[in-house]
Amino acid sequence: MRIAVFGTGYVGLVVGTCFADSGNDVICVDVDEKKIEALNNGVIPIYEPGLEELVKRNVGEERLRFTTDKEGAVKHAEVIFLAVGTPEDKDGSADLKYVLAAARDIGRAMDGHKIIVTKSTVPVGTAEKIRTAIKEVTDVDFDMASNPEFLKEGSALEDFMKPDRVVIGCDKPEVADVMMRLYKPFCRTEHPILSMDIPSAELTKYASNAMLATRISFMNEIANLCERIGADVNQVRRGMGSDSRIGFPFLFPGIGYGGSCFPKDVKAIVRSAKELGYSLQVLDAVEEVNALQKTVLATKVLKHYGDDVAGKTFALWGLSFKPNTDDMREAPSLEIIRVLSDKGAKFRAFDPKAMEAAAPHVPDSVSMVQKPYDALDGADALIVATEWNEFRSADFDEMRERMGGSVIFDGRNIYEGDSARAKGFTYYGIGVKQG
Repeated sequence: MRIAVFGTGYVGLVVGTCFADSGNDVICVDVDEKKIEALNNGVIPIYEPGLEELVKRNVGEERLRFTTDKEGAVKHAEVIFLAVGTPEDKDGSADLKYVLAAARDIGRAMDGHKIIVTKSTVPVGTAEKIRTAIKEVTDVDFDMASNPEFLKEGSALEDFMKPDRVVIGCDKPEVADVMMRLYKPFCRTEHPILSMDIPSAELTKYASNAMLATRISFMNEIANLCERIGADVNQVRRGMGSDSRIGFPFLFPGIGYGGSCFPKDVKAIVRSAKELGYSLQVLDAVEEVNALQKTVLATKVLKHYGDDVAGKTFALWGLSFKPNTDDMREAPSLEIIRVLSDKGAKFRAFDPKAMEAAAPHVPDSVSMVQKPYDALDGADALIVATEWNEFRSADFDEMRERMGGSVIFDGRNIYEGDSARAKGFTYYGIGVKQG
């Protein structure tokens, strides 16, 4: 099938590459000339495990191309995916200006029937806004579909190639047939392709992310309660997750969620409801809890040092909002840095992939090092903000030898507190025995 993908950000690049890898003829379009030039030279603008190799293979086999030629891409394609950005507006709603601008570009270039698919995360009613925008600039016939993405940063290729489900919103059976044919190669293990109306498909993405964000904030609330009553959140989590109605995914306590999806999508669905005169009270609380949770580790640091961290140096392991990505959007590490830097603290930070992306977002009080243990040299304490695998099996003896102090603030509970204490450390986790 001939496909065009508008937008070469995280979603567009993964979607276009995976469709190409299943044998489709794909053109990815972007207005950013430098990005397109870089992609054509084999430079991938994001870090996602396996993506660079997949892009290069499909470019080499001439199934995947990158261009700024919007008109040529539209004329080439049978199906056009909109995967441009929907940033958070000032009021928390999704800003659709890029989506609607791309839709008008598509409309002006259409020379025959096309299926136009929203892949970006958009509020309910966006497909109709796109339909209206296109009809303002062309009389050519087209159909709309909604096909929300469910890609987790760090495992996006696996999520696309082996999806839990594919959601397709459309209002014509023939459009559903085309979309199902497109996705059939990825759903050969009986995972469902769910066909529904367009508004339901648009809401499914927001509802899914809002539920996952709710689980995270709920578990963080339970962790904070555990510390106050002497319970261990790891044991509570096992007891809860063993219930088949609850399960274990997204039931780990930590220092709050970040990234490009959960913060933005929770705000957007809350705002959409308010525009209809309805208050999503649970999700209001989810947002509030998450904002507070990002300060929890810094609060523990300040309490330990009697609110005086001026002149102290902290080793910081992890900058990205989660492992296996370089995404710094809404990363909890930035809040830790902000709070403690304002009190006069300094940081030596290491992240396997995100240091370049983090550099524009951190103050001069943060210096980057090239190896994790180099961050420890003379440090008063270690702060773990991201649970990269290479941090999990740390050598406590070498850590103790290299550090000036002997305190670990573990924002992801990757260490056993008793093991750290046995090696002479004072250990602080989330929802577990402290000190």
